[in-house]
Amino acid sequence: MQTVYISPLPDRIPGRGPRRLSVLGSTGSIGTQALSVVEEHPERFEILALAGGRNAELLARQAVRHRPRLLAVLDADTAAAVRALLPAGYAPEIEYGPEAYVAAAGLPDADMVVSSIVGAAGLPPTFAAVAAGKIVALANKESLVLAGHLIRQACRESGAILLPVDSEHNALFQACCFEKADALRRLILTASGGPFRGKSRAFLEKVTPAQALAHPNWSMGAKISVDSATLMNKGLEVIEACHLYGLPEHRVATVVHPQSVVHSLAEYVDGSMLAHLGPPDMRVAIAYCVCFPERVPLAVTPLDLVALGSLTFEEPDLSLFPCLRLAREAFAASQSHPIVLNAANEVAVALFLSGALPFTGIARLIADCLAGHPGQAVPDLGTVLELDREARTRARKLAGA
Repeated sequence: MQTVYISPLPDRIPGRGPRRLSVLGSTGSIGTQALSVVEEHPERFEILALAGGRNAELLARQAVRHRPRLLAVLDADTAAAVRALLPAGYAPEIEYGPEAYVAAAGLPDADMVVSSIVGAAGLPPTFAAVAAGKIVALANKESLVLAGHLIRQACRESGAILLPVDSEHNALFQACCFEKADALRRLILTASGGPFRGKSRAFLEKVTPAQALAHPNWSMGAKISVDSATLMNKGLEVIEACHLYGLPEHRVATVVHPQSVVHSLAEYVDGSMLAHLGPPDMRVAIAYCVCFPERVPLAVTPLDLVALGSLTFEEPDLSLFPCLRLAREAFAASQSHPIVLNAANEVAVALFLSGALPFTGIARLIADCLAGHPGQAVPDLGTVLELDREARTRARKLAGA
């Protein structure tokens, strides 16, 4: 097991702080929760940069509260809107476009980058942070899905450290980070099953976006909520785990756990398992990363095991939720297949949310895109981005969009 983060802990990880942060995707679900952790422990952090998308009002409020010196947004109109909302006497640098996110990720004096931009758009800034040797609290799983082998190599070259924010990978990090590689038999990722666990094929054909966004346990953004409903989120996490831990796909198992209390498990060669239990609240995983290696108090509702009563586990139904199978097959096929998988999924989810594609059409569109892809080596980031662009074009054409 060759992780991309370093053990034993490097001396250069800052101690009690203040730890200087760049938060990418600060206006999204993970970004806002990361800032709530910062606000619970303000003495531990200094915010150097915030990167949002088009939500000018929220980004301006965050900026006024945390006073970063750099703000990054998607376009010039949003930059102007943010600037107009800032009070007199506070004039941070405001940049826009993809280069702005890369600049926020690579600030020379930032200790840590929280990477929580959704989708493939998060790859270039994440790669920039890794290339700059940063500690990266990684919530953008697509970075590893698209370019895990490149990011691992960049970590080796720069000394960058990845700390996984996804609840499942954070659980595994805590369960096996400091164990010897030959002691581990396999990793077990848990899935809630999403809002449609146990539903029929006929039901799934008529699912609406509102139903797909109503996750039973977690509070998440729209895209990841749909991914959870299709089980694509778990497929992406299998690929992410393989890259994080240097394991083959067959040593990363998945089970459905509707209570979302056991976040994942590590199984060892002696037959024992270490499981991480906690409330379904992303602030727990976020705080573990941004405060690593320390644990800090959080205002979350603790588990009541007696009230919970029981924990259940079951096999995922791949006949009704084939996205998990498609992800495993893509990872096994070639370096380029996961890029096509992710691009087709992002296009399909967007079409579903707009009403242009049925829920069950998501998996069908992904399968059609993968079926027409020959596979190839992916030697650099430029190749990743070009394959991503081509796959999106093909997915839209196949969908008639």
